[in-house]
Amino acid sequence: MGGNSPDISKLVNFLASVPQPHGDWREFLCGLSAAFVNITITFPINKIIFRQIIHDVGVSRAIQQLSHEGFFFLYRGILPPLCQKSLSLSLMFGVYEECRIPMLKANVPWYIANPSAAIVAGTFEAILTPFERVQTLLQDRSYHQHFQNMRHAFRILGAEYGFKEYYRGLTPILLRNGPSNALFFYLRGEAKDRLPTSELWWGEIAKDFLSGAVIGAFLSSVFYPCNVLKFHMQSRLGVPFQSMSEAFTDIYNERNRSILKLYRGVHMNCTRAFVSWGVINVAYEWSRTVLY
Repeated sequence: MGGNSPDISKLVNFLASVPQPHGDWREFLCGLSAAFVNITITFPINKIIFRQIIHDVGVSRAIQQLSHEGFFFLYRGILPPLCQKSLSLSLMFGVYEECRIPMLKANVPWYIANPSAAIVAGTFEAILTPFERVQTLLQDRSYHQHFQNMRHAFRILGAEYGFKEYYRGLTPILLRNGPSNALFFYLRGEAKDRLPTSELWWGEIAKDFLSGAVIGAFLSSVFYPCNVLKFHMQSRLGVPFQSMSEAFTDIYNERNRSILKLYRGVHMNCTRAFVSWGVINVAYEWSRTVLY
């Protein structure tokens, strides 16, 4: 045993010299679990909003369409957002901390480090665009007979239309992800610092839900046009790609050249985001209490 001690000492010294992650794997897991809980609860609301955007119909008409199609089609397309959002929030919270902490340790001012880390995290999230692309196709009733499920849609897109089709609509996603992340983490930090704490467990849950809900509803409304452009671009298949300006012109002309009609569905989107980000914030904080 004594002869092996120098080797063990060298191994310990080597492991100590290996660069370690600056953040924590638990941040990735907290984001993952928060997204899973959220998607299973809010998916039907999101589908109503999608129908309003794509088919230019009111809330009652969108609900009527879904009720006629039945329960199976109500949750058709849930797997892509379940995968995408779980991975997305995992990257959002995990990459944010992985980038922010080393910048702060390098004496970068917080007002530069925090938004920079948030924008990097948002850019990383954009690699999951194929999930949003497939979700759009599965939710659009025009493609009900074209794609059987998520796996089939992924296979058909790549085999018949090429790799680029997975990333149709990437530009509005990039414009949405980075700035919205920066604002989210800033506002969330302000809410945690300024809102009073409660000694009661339900009081803390209510605070987490309301702060997350209000921030989420506000940001989803601000960046709603990005989603309208994304849905319009991603609902096309096998045709030339559109620029954002071309997509905007199409939507603007289709809706009688009315700016207000570009926001059709925004009230339902705001409601969904209010519930969604309230649930996400509560689930995220609960996950932190369990894991930490």
